[in-house]
Amino acid sequence: MALFGALFLALLAGAHAEIPGCKIRITTKALELVKQEALRFLEQELETIIIPDLRGGEGQFYYNISDVKVTDLELTTSELHFQPEQDLVLQISNASLEIRFQRQLLYWFFYDGGYINASAKDISIRTALRLFRDPTGRMKVFNISCQASVSRMHADFGGTFRKMYEFLSVFITSGMRFLLNQQICPVLYHAGMVVLNSLLDTVPVRSSVDNLIGIDYSLLKDPVVSTSSLDMDFRGAFFPLTQGNWSLLNQAVEPQLQEEERMVYVAFSEFFFDSAMESYFRAGALQLLLVGDKVPHDLDMLLRASYFGSIVLLSPAEINSPLKLELKVTAPPRCTIKPSGTTISVTASVTIALAPHNQSEVQLSSMIMDARLSAKVTLRGKVLRTQLDLRKFRIYSNQSALESLALIPLQAPLKTMLQIGVMPLLNERTRRGVQIPLPQGMAFVHGVVTNHAGFLTIGTDLRFVKGLREVIEKNWPATTMGPQASSAPPPSTAAV
Repeated sequence: MALFGALFLALLAGAHAEIPGCKIRITTKALELVKQEALRFLEQELETIIIPDLRGGEGQFYYNISDVKVTDLELTTSELHFQPEQDLVLQISNASLEIRFQRQLLYWFFYDGGYINASAKDISIRTALRLFRDPTGRMKVFNISCQASVSRMHADFGGTFRKMYEFLSVFITSGMRFLLNQQICPVLYHAGMVVLNSLLDTVPVRSSVDNLIGIDYSLLKDPVVSTSSLDMDFRGAFFPLTQGNWSLLNQAVEPQLQEEERMVYVAFSEFFFDSAMESYFRAGALQLLLVGDKVPHDLDMLLRASYFGSIVLLSPAEINSPLKLELKVTAPPRCTIKPSGTTISVTASVTIALAPHNQSEVQLSSMIMDARLSAKVTLRGKVLRTQLDLRKFRIYSNQSALESLALIPLQAPLKTMLQIGVMPLLNERTRRGVQIPLPQGMAFVHGVVTNHAGFLTIGTDLRFVKGLREVIEKNWPATTMGPQASSAPPPSTAAV
């Protein structure tokens, strides 16, 4: 009975799970690019680690090691890979570190001092990041594990007490090796919990697209990690800015991502585009009013000739009044994605009237317009753009079939008016595009769009347009850049 109840609850939860309008997959092919940029940043961070002074003695010998500075760092062998249950794992092996420090030695009443160069060899580092969805729908790093070890360390001693230093080198190098081990993991902890989370804060979650609508890219659940990819499900829903709490019910086909040949795959369902068009519809943007000189001259003459029988019966003031043409979408347009292409269906009312000054307008005709637009989707940089083209167009009367026949001569001029006067306005808005959820400093290149039944996918590669450090320093003050600025990391698991 308990098993049946658990199964019922699982099915109930699945039935109410929100369908994503946008999905993003990052494959292992992207990790090599990300690794190179991450290693450059880590090298800069590790070169600024602060190693405390080392003091000690043996018998009548007393030594003090101070002013320790990293002069060179080589991360020779490294690997960044996905791993279920740990999400993202970075392994570094056979790394080396060159340091310089000041030595001070006291033996009875004899003193010796100076600078020494030392090297740490066979440094190994393994760190794993766990990713999750925070309450705002943003991806965050919530846990970091770290293991670091320095296998060998050598110091080049010289001077009067070189033999004595060599005798004590086992104490000095062992102590410094321990201190180095203790400093590596806090740097990695800071890089993940502070720097990487700060970078993830640049990913847009809920932002405005223009002065009418906004976009919601909230994560719907924690990222799903396999050995070959990291998948993220986003709400991918537009909304009118005046109705921030409104959302369209997603009943579209869920996008599917199966390919892994490119660095990144982005998928959008019909819902993604439907919510954009319904948001514009609710914001009152899908209507056009042309009066007087705004109506093309040839169309003005054709319409007056077509309705000459009605116009001639009017008063002189009404006959000579400006022509008014009103185009108003009557229902939210709908998008259809098929392997053959993407189309948008639009239904609108067309009202033709005369608008005499200081008098009520005189309606000449009211008709229905059905239009089908083709949509070409492209991804450039981090912006998704759409180019619209009018493919099919017809007008008919909602009053009688006879009146529909009388409207046939208006088909061609009205279609021309749409192509010349309306489509450029639509494309001006769609060319501005909408940003894809991607951190600052990164962009998509070489995107290829593939249509499926109910959704489309874009296979693309990544590139860094700005270095990680440049992005961090631009958005956050210098006080957050060093490990000393981070919250205290968990106890180090460094091995001595």
